Amino acid sequence: MSDSAFHPDVFHPDERRAQALAQCEIASAPIRTAMPDQHRDFFAGLPYVLASTLDDNGWPVATLLTGPRGFIRSPDATHLRINAPRRHDDPALAAMHSGKEIGLLGIDFSNRRRNRANGRIGRIDKNRIEIEVDQSFGNCPKYIQTRELVDHAQHRPPSIREDLTTLDDDARKLIGSADTFFVASHAHSDKPQGGADVSHRGGQPGFVRIEGNRLWIPDFTGNKFMNTLGNLLAQPRAALLFPDFDTGDILHLQGTTEIVWQTDALDGPTGAERYWCMEFIRAWRFREALPWRGRHVQYSPATLATGGW
Repeated sequence: MSDSAFHPDVFHPDERRAQALAQCEIASAPIRTAMPDQHRDFFAGLPYVLASTLDDNGWPVATLLTGPRGFIRSPDATHLRINAPRRHDDPALAAMHSGKEIGLLGIDFSNRRRNRANGRIGRIDKNRIEIEVDQSFGNCPKYIQTRELVDHAQHRPPSIREDLTTLDDDARKLIGSADTFFVASHAHSDKPQGGADVSHRGGQPGFVRIEGNRLWIPDFTGNKFMNTLGNLLAQPRAALLFPDFDTGDILHLQGTTEIVWQTDALDGPTGAERYWCMEFIRAWRFREALPWRGRHVQYSPATLATGGW
């Protein structure tokens, strides 16, 4: 991939503002306008992918699409095609239409590798979504826990969506024991640097703190791009997706966010450089939605260097 495939400035203004607030100096970054072959091959070998867009009210929504390896194809360097059944009661899938912005995150839990591909939805039908890629970039393996994913056969129809107005005991248990979740965010822009995005967050179990309907998340050192926090500065709405690797449940939260930039503002986990919180206003859950279960978790060395609340 030649240097000409990179944006002259790959960050939108609020990402630059977040970098300044975090006292990061990032001259540029390997964020491409097309996918290198290794990214295309990576997505094509995954049995799952995270996707985010905006619902009809302008709120980020996220979902996890699954299928046999090869359910994602890349016909060329600027397109991905996902072939997967779509639940009509999944708000994220219901919000996906041709022309809408979409963010994709591929993550391999066997080797801590992850890549992002953001752009717009092209053609879409019952079981296929085509993505026109505007941004392609990799992320560091920090805070990704490895797991062996074991197929879990479904012996009954998918459970109906459970809508939550408050965090019930099961939701609190999942969040309180989570070492992995995903955050969907968005930045309005008429340039490819903005748009929909979905990213990974990881830490030791309990690294997400629950206070009523508010969740507190430590922000550990990473690639310093400040993609997510820059988006939250531009648009404080966000969505969180928590997978339960033991039961197969998926919990989705929507809410408004606030960033606390001072390291010593809270007595949080070791390694936290700043904090952000989300006050959730809407939540839903799909029981046993994952077609596999995770076992033999191994924590990232970066995760082990952090602490809890």
